[in-house]
Amino acid sequence: MAWLIESAVRMRRLVLAAVVGVLALAAVQLDDAPLDVYPEFEPPAVQVQTDALGLSAEEVEELITTPLEQDLLNGIPWLDTIRSRSMPGVSTIDLTFEEGTDLYLARQMVQERMSQAAALPNVGTPPVMVQPTASTSRVAMVGLRSDDVSLIEMSVLARWQLRPRLMAIPGVAQVSIWGQRERQLQV
Repeated sequence: MAWLIESAVRMRRLVLAAVVGVLALAAVQLDDAPLDVYPEFEPPAVQVQTDALGLSAEEVEELITTPLEQDLLNGIPWLDTIRSRSMPGVSTIDLTFEEGTDLYLARQMVQERMSQAAALPNVGTPPVMVQPTASTSRVAMVGLRSDDVSLIEMSVLARWQLRPRLMAIPGVAQVSIWGQRERQLQV
């Protein structure tokens, strides 16, 4: 380390010229650099969600997820991977596109395919695309579990107590609730 410092002091003009050269190169490259407040480091992705209240995970998989995934969404141009989750009452399909694919073009392609979703059995709401989010947007995921409170009561608590309180926090843009159980009156 002492040799390096001694050499830098002895050849200070060479070191100064190298520093000026690096700064000039950085200034030239700065004009061509893309500028983004939060740079996107994940490939473009689209999420399709379908609610089917009252169906089990197996029924959601058989009636909604598999037909959507295999018949409608498979084969979209620039599609890299397709992953799905079937949970009680909800189907989620994540479509990841190749690097460099325009997100809005990918969303348009998915929307065109989803316009044919009328062929699905009428067991839930029509599939919808979730709003695009940045890779830095999802900060936290919270799970609720209780031995004393029923799933329906926890769903009511999450929807009418937790979600409004979280949305009231400055900077919170969205609070999504997954797997909730709806209170139903059956006659």
